[in-house]
Amino acid sequence: MTRRDLLATTGAAFAAGTFGIIGRAAAADFTYKFANNLPVTHPLNVRAQEAADKIKAGTGGRVEIQIFPNNQLGSDTDMLSQVRSGGVEFFTLSGLILSTLVPAASINGIGFAFPDYDTVWKAMDGDLGNYVRGQIGKSGLVVMDKVWDNGFRQTTSSNKPITTPDDLKNFKIRVPVSPLWTSMYKAFDSAPTSINFSEVYSALQTKVVDGQENPLAIISTAKLYEVQKFCSLTNHMWDGFHMLANRRAWEKLPEADRAVVARELNAAAVLERVDVAKLNAGLKGDLESKGLAFNQPDPAAFRDKLRSAGFYSEWKGKYGDEAWALLEKSVGKLS
Repeated sequence: MTRRDLLATTGAAFAAGTFGIIGRAAAADFTYKFANNLPVTHPLNVRAQEAADKIKAGTGGRVEIQIFPNNQLGSDTDMLSQVRSGGVEFFTLSGLILSTLVPAASINGIGFAFPDYDTVWKAMDGDLGNYVRGQIGKSGLVVMDKVWDNGFRQTTSSNKPITTPDDLKNFKIRVPVSPLWTSMYKAFDSAPTSINFSEVYSALQTKVVDGQENPLAIISTAKLYEVQKFCSLTNHMWDGFHMLANRRAWEKLPEADRAVVARELNAAAVLERVDVAKLNAGLKGDLESKGLAFNQPDPAAFRDKLRSAGFYSEWKGKYGDEAWALLEKSVGKLS
């Protein structure tokens, strides 16, 4: 799927009134809301809408899923509360944020653990993902089998490319409000500052911080290239979205309808992964044309620095031996 196709598909969806509650036909037996924090043009919402259409057809119109993108129903924290209470029935959330409820959910964000997507999907579709989903289930939520892709995170800077761990020393970098990020950058002797994303552009513009880290799609949509000069493809963290469901609402569905919903949502997640990979490949050239200079550091030196600083040992202790062993089964020895 090209970006042009993506926009055309989304435009067609809006023209047909398929997002949200516009253009609803006869009432379904079960009308459920799916909330997320991404723009309607993101592959997650495009593929979710396709899944919703297939679910409605596959259940004979009994199940209708209405999509509310772009934080329409509140912040991630708000929507997590809503999916737990039943205010919304479905919600996609980053494991790094879900870790406030399910600590193991952030393990996929361990710094420089995953070298590539093949390793990510081997882990998250396999034993590590099964372990995390088991922990999510214990929290009272239902989680689908397939994780949706948010992408590898990259490092931008206004004053220098990041080529070695030494370049991060005393580097003023914005990080999300999360102990995992703060811990990692402190291990690099950086100066991490927790800032809400809504304030990132102005913080970079006014030099409160010199850099930030995010997937390319966010660097592009937030126009951070206007206040940054360099983008280092550090791939330092991978992040994905778990498709969560309210357990009471899920169990109200007839078993046959649950099977249709799970099948279509999981299939859509796999398609979205391909879309995101293509989107990111195109974005690099687009961002270069806007003046952002790219480089590709060797991750081995960064991994060695985290190891010697005790970062991996610290987080192994926090996640526990079982979870850490499953991570290392996929990515190799870290601690």
